[in-house]
Amino acid sequence: MSKDMKRPTDAELPILRVLWDLGPSTVREVFHALSATRETGYTTVLKMMQIMTDKGLLERDSSVRPQVYHAVRTQRQVQRQLVGDLADRAFSGSPGSLALQALSSRKSTPEERERIRRLLDKLEKESS
Repeated sequence: MSKDMKRPTDAELPILRVLWDLGPSTVREVFHALSATRETGYTTVLKMMQIMTDKGLLERDSSVRPQVYHAVRTQRQVQRQLVGDLADRAFSGSPGSLALQALSSRKSTPEERERIRRLLDKLEKESS
């Protein structure tokens, strides 16, 4: 992930989550989805999505009315960027320290632990 890619703010992440869940959507659709869980105004959502478009986080299809927006990067790409940034800033770049803190700070499901074991096994095989 390129270092010059804009990192979404805490206020922008819920909009991205809606777009990842719904796919390409209008401002009104995003507003309705966000309104189900938080108090927000339509014009606030519109302004945020315009800013996110200017930052390169969203793209807008202006050929249709109402305009439709979609996320430029996938959820996985953004998560990798955010985890990398966190590892660099708080854990001196150590993915192991980050993983240990994450696993010790919250309960994980048996399925999550099994996925972690499979990933560790794969990484072990690749390094051999």
